[in-house]
Amino acid sequence: MSGLRLIVGLGNPGPEYAMTRHNAGFWFVDILAQRLGARFSFDGKLHGESARVDIDGRPVWLLKPATFMNLSGRAVNAALRFWKFEPEAALLAHDELDLPPGTARLKFDGGHGGQNGLRDTMQHLGHGRFHRLRIGIGHPGQRDKVTPWVLGRPGKDDEAAILRAIDDALDVLPLLVAGKAEEAMKRLHTAKG
Repeated sequence: MSGLRLIVGLGNPGPEYAMTRHNAGFWFVDILAQRLGARFSFDGKLHGESARVDIDGRPVWLLKPATFMNLSGRAVNAALRFWKFEPEAALLAHDELDLPPGTARLKFDGGHGGQNGLRDTMQHLGHGRFHRLRIGIGHPGQRDKVTPWVLGRPGKDDEAAILRAIDDALDVLPLLVAGKAEEAMKRLHTAKG
């Protein structure tokens, strides 16, 4: 399998959403860009902000859709078409209710699991054959509390745990970029200590 060329962080635009659980995907690409000294700039044709980074000498594009989460597919599809990348060369980083804070999991293909950004992307592409980075945010325990939970800011301990999981995922990112998805998954999914 060829390596990653595009990393999309899923989230909602605007300062009021910046530190919410739902924006864990944005956190991931923001931290990556910051570490590599890249700056995002708005690009209308991509319906979002993009930045270019080099990971182990390979060029990779970062994208933060400026659409709301449930319309993410528009930006993902536009970026894939503009840069002429196959969906298999893309990684979508997103918040995951079914994983506890502090957990990050890689996955290729599959369903959307109720995640609206993935759902919309799959509607645009007609399939789910892309990589996902599932960043655990935990579940509030009751279905009717999910919306305020994902749109709320995590407590200090949960925020620290989410940032740790992002660090763990960033550690294996060079493997993904090099096309070694299996190795990246194995390393990320193996408990530390």
